[in-house]
Amino acid sequence: MSPIRQNPPPIRSDLPQDAVDRPLAAFARDYPDGAQVPRHAHDRAQLLYATRGVMRISTDEAGFIVPPLHALWMPAGAPHEVATEGGVAMRALFLRADAAAAGPGATTVLAVSALLRELILAACAEPLEWDPAGRGGHLAALILDEIARAPSLPFRVPEPRDPRLRRLTAALRAAPSSTRTLEEFAALAGASPRTLERRFRAETGLSFARWRQTLRLAEAAARLAGGETPARAAAAVGYASAPAFGAAFRAAFGITPGAARG
Repeated sequence: MSPIRQNPPPIRSDLPQDAVDRPLAAFARDYPDGAQVPRHAHDRAQLLYATRGVMRISTDEAGFIVPPLHALWMPAGAPHEVATEGGVAMRALFLRADAAAAGPGATTVLAVSALLRELILAACAEPLEWDPAGRGGHLAALILDEIARAPSLPFRVPEPRDPRLRRLTAALRAAPSSTRTLEEFAALAGASPRTLERRFRAETGLSFARWRQTLRLAEAAARLAGGETPARAAAAVGYASAPAFGAAFRAAFGITPGAARG
């Protein structure tokens, strides 16, 4: 049996937003295209949002693609790493334990309403130690209300721990349009197709085919949010049939590919 991959302890963040005595603190930083933020963790929950660019955020359990108009909710202490595409204007929130009760219990991609977007930007303009009885306090209360009602979206692509499966998933993440079958991947992974399928289900809860579809749809959603046409996004992730892509996208996200286009 192949050994299970063990992750090293994450670097602990020392940002002031992790320690300030306020329910939430805003963080603004711009990153160039292709930036890599190594594996780390924060003492507080985070809402990672970008007004521009796509964030690819990896945790120990899954990969998340976060295009504009979406944010990633991440509980306190969750190890993660970030890669950027297209240059990212990150506008994030750090939430104290009491305020973090407004968000989900697990790492989740959330839809960002127009109101929440403006509230995040306004919070970034406030001082770190904003006045609880003033504008900062009012913004924080509204932000927590909006987080609590934000819909979650299936941009989560589970990541297996078995090194054999990770070789396979890395190849597909690099080329989601690949048409290689599980049998063809067996040599790369160093295991039989039957073993790979069994381990996929055990470690991700999905069959190989369903995992690949989940990856393709998440990649397509990111491309649509970046302004690509549905036809180009579908072709880029391996869908030869536009109707098939449209049907799968609607089933996953509840909207048409055209409606998801940025």
